[in-house]
Amino acid sequence: MTTLVLASQSPARLQTLRSAGVEPVVIVSGVDESKLDGLPPTELALGLAELKRDAVAGRPEVPDGALVLGCDSVLELDGKPLGKPHDAEEATQRWREMRGRSGVLVSGHALTDTATGRQVSQTAATTVHFAEVSDEEIAAYVATGEPLYVAGAFTIDGLGGAFVTGIEGDHHNVVGLSLPLLRDLLRRLGHAWPDLWNR
Repeated sequence: MTTLVLASQSPARLQTLRSAGVEPVVIVSGVDESKLDGLPPTELALGLAELKRDAVAGRPEVPDGALVLGCDSVLELDGKPLGKPHDAEEATQRWREMRGRSGVLVSGHALTDTATGRQVSQTAATTVHFAEVSDEEIAAYVATGEPLYVAGAFTIDGLGGAFVTGIEGDHHNVVGLSLPLLRDLLRRLGHAWPDLWNR
C-alpha cells in the first residue's frame, strides 16, 4: 500500500478520501495564503495547492516514499477568485451576489512522489448553480458559521447543500478534491489508484 499525505486541514477533503477507501496521513501546511494574492482564479488555486504540497513534502514527519497531495479551492464569480470570507459581513454580501447565479469552483491539485521527486499538478473545474435564496435564509446560514470556513462561502455536503440547485462536472471537486483527477495524477506518476486503498 502506498501512503498518501494530505497537506490540508480540510475535514471535507479528508472525508472524501476516507469514503473512497484511502486513509491519508494529514500534515497541515500552515502556508500564508496571502502570498499569492492578485492571481486569476485558476492560477491562484493551482499556486496555493503547489505551495501547500511543497511546504509539507520536505518535512521529516512525511513517511518514506509517500505521495504528498496539496489542494486548494476558489470560487470564480465574474472572473474573480473568491476564497474563504473574512467575516460574517463578507459572507452575507457574497451570498447576495451569488444567489440565483452560477459560479465555477476551481480546485488545484498538486502531487509529489517523494521517492522519485517527480511532481504533477492540475486544476479541476465544476460549475455550481445557486438557488435564489432569501435574505432570511442567507442570514440564518451565515449565523451557523459554516460559510466562514470554506471557499466560496458554501458547502455542498453540509448545511449549504440545499442552496445548490445543480452542478456540471465532478461533484467531489466541489467538496475540494476531485477523485478522478487525483487518480489521473497518480497514474502519471506511475501509481495505480487501488494502491492507495486501505485494505
